[in-house]
Amino acid sequence: MSTTAFSAAVSQARDLLRWRSPLRTELWAARLTAGLEPDEVEPFLLELAEDGSAESRLTLAALAAVDRPGWTGTDPLPDADDEPGDTTVDQHGTGEDREGSGSGAPGTQDQDRAALAASEGRQPAAEGPLRILGVEIPGTTDADLGLPGWVRRMGQVTCEGAWDGKADPYGEQTLAVLSFRYENGKEPHILVVGIDQPNGGLAVDAVVEEVKFLDDLGLGPAEPGVVAGRVLDAFELGDRIMGAQVADTLAAVRPLAIARALAVPGLVRQAPDGTMTGFHDLPDVPGAREAFEKLVEFVGERPLWWSPARVSQFLTSWLPREAILSDTAVAAMPEVVRAWSRFNGDHPAVLHQIDVDAPRLPALMADESLAGLGKRIARRHL
Repeated sequence: MSTTAFSAAVSQARDLLRWRSPLRTELWAARLTAGLEPDEVEPFLLELAEDGSAESRLTLAALAAVDRPGWTGTDPLPDADDEPGDTTVDQHGTGEDREGSGSGAPGTQDQDRAALAASEGRQPAAEGPLRILGVEIPGTTDADLGLPGWVRRMGQVTCEGAWDGKADPYGEQTLAVLSFRYENGKEPHILVVGIDQPNGGLAVDAVVEEVKFLDDLGLGPAEPGVVAGRVLDAFELGDRIMGAQVADTLAAVRPLAIARALAVPGLVRQAPDGTMTGFHDLPDVPGAREAFEKLVEFVGERPLWWSPARVSQFLTSWLPREAILSDTAVAAMPEVVRAWSRFNGDHPAVLHQIDVDAPRLPALMADESLAGLGKRIARRHL
């Protein structure tokens, strides 16, 4: 007897065969993946394989397109097939290419796949039984599920650009954006991932939108490989944190977001943030360079996060606890922090917080009871 998940998937897949939209189908597969409980995965996949209908085979192909095992960056980039033709769907929803089946002779297809992989500096995908979500699907291969050409376009995208920047005035959440288009030039779309800064840089939300959505985000262009790597880093961190607070909608987009990031060539994992290198307005006062070095140490890899609360933490807590500074650097620190704040948003609330906390800094730095263990040990070796 069919399971509820199987019946629902087949019904939805029947509609998707009529739509002939790779993007719509991939988004559906990502939601489907997120909704499966661990003990439901294998029975569901095997039932699809046993059924063998066009709807079941579409479901398997879509799940395979968004399933990227070993996604931490060690696996090769997705394989790409020849450009398939447009598809006309018959009354049974099985599909028929207007420009041929798109599969070609098996030997030719294998040669084309190998040549493409070699041109991109990677190994061709191994032939063998299809594996989805860790389950080996009997009677299938990695090469083809015998579906129409538009189905084989799933996952075959080109990254056309990348952007990043603040999601809010104080940078407590940043955005990483990648733009894609399928290999036939259709269905352009962007992936937008929200990355939390106070909790270390984990992914907290993600959406797939039309390209015009980018116009309202106010982000700057960035290197695609760096942004894609940052997306993967953010998801990987989230996977390591138990009970991380994320948007309810994240799970349904996560599989597709990871697959898209992995499709970007030249991935750079753990890339340093270059925001600090763009700051050239250091005040011309004694001790400014020494003070700025401590500010760089404090902001670390999350320089865009600069709120009144973080400024106050730096001036009233972190510096007295962690920093050993000369008197000239302590005196220069307020002006250095003001200059950095003007560069990083110039928000009145941040500048006001500096005015409130900066006068207390010399007394706090002189209070040895506030020094942390590391600072006390370091002082003994001076």
